[in-house]
Amino acid sequence: MGTLTRANLAEAIYRQVGLSRNESADLLEMVLERVSVALEAGQSVKISGFGTFSVRQKGRRVGRNPKTGKEVPILPRRVLVFRPSQVLRARVNGLSPTQDAGRADEEE
Repeated sequence: MGTLTRANLAEAIYRQVGLSRNESADLLEMVLERVSVALEAGQSVKISGFGTFSVRQKGRRVGRNPKTGKEVPILPRRVLVFRPSQVLRARVNGLSPTQDAGRADEEE
């Protein structure tokens, strides 16, 4: 199974929406830029039926160098987090969203 690339996405837009190849690529770039700008500003980006991208602040902590075992400070940083929707989780697992909800009830 290969990797989905920008070129693949732009081609899919071209085929399904009917825009020119250049317009499809430009549309994709505009969407990705809008998502990037929102995340840089610390906003969450929710795509219904897909998931939510958000930025989380991690505090300063102490880590270890795995080779030497020496303690090393890890500086505070912002990390990008993706939380898939129930619909996406179900699709990845080959279930319908209603089947997935039923399984969640069983696990609790």
